Amino acid sequence: MAKLKALGGRLSTLKPGLGALPPVERSESAQRNVYSPWRKWYNTARWKALRLAIFARDMFTCQWPGCGRLEGNTSQLVADHRTPHRGDEALFWDESNLWTLCKPCHDRLKQREERGAFR
Repeated sequence: MAKLKALGGRLSTLKPGLGALPPVERSESAQRNVYSPWRKWYNTARWKALRLAIFARDMFTCQWPGCGRLEGNTSQLVADHRTPHRGDEALFWDESNLWTLCKPCHDRLKQREERGAFR
């Protein structure tokens, strides 16, 4: 192994190797987090506890009108915001703005309803 004194002369002759770095490629989820910083609230212990409390309040039953599916597997349930919060912290944590939906109702019916509101 060389001593640091011996390396000193060699280091100054090296050409810089960096230059322009390529743009950082982010996953879709990471990209959304950049533009929607409130998305990290979903990873907090507070949200996870609130989510389970909403499921228990609604007796693990989908609240979509006409569905009523009872689901014991919480990975198949969604604690959904009735009114989209769009980063409003008070609306995000408001228990009266949350209800339990099964994944099919959330992923099809609720999303279709929200997309229709943008048109």
